[in-house]
Amino acid sequence: MIQPSQTDVRRYFCGVYAKARSGAPLDAMETLVSQWIDEHPEYHATLSDLDAALHGMAVADPNQENPFLHLSMHLSISEQSSIDQPPGIRQAVELLAARRDDLHAAHHEVMECLGRMLWESQRAGRPPDGEAYIEQVRQRATKD
Repeated sequence: MIQPSQTDVRRYFCGVYAKARSGAPLDAMETLVSQWIDEHPEYHATLSDLDAALHGMAVADPNQENPFLHLSMHLSISEQSSIDQPPGIRQAVELLAARRDDLHAAHHEVMECLGRMLWESQRAGRPPDGEAYIEQVRQRATKD
């Protein structure tokens, strides 16, 4: 399992943003990242200044959304869906996206479920409960 540092993540996202803006060819993962970046124009200024992004690690505001975490979660959910891991997540995300008629909005709801699963896992000191995670996503897909 790859566990990049915060610095690695920030360099990667800023690098992809710069590469996409310059029109340079992107590999498959960079293309996916670039698509999620395009969905978040409010992050473009942050992504355009690597030095500020790196400095921001030291002065993070807990009341402000972290664009790197947010984009990483979009990427995680995309990857989970593409390989259907945990089993059933692809269908649950697709159902929620169809219900909302918006994949981006569905991802934001799935992020809440993913964050809850990780928080509960860390708090209890046990492995993440993929079944509970999927069930939370399914519940969102069946309610208004």
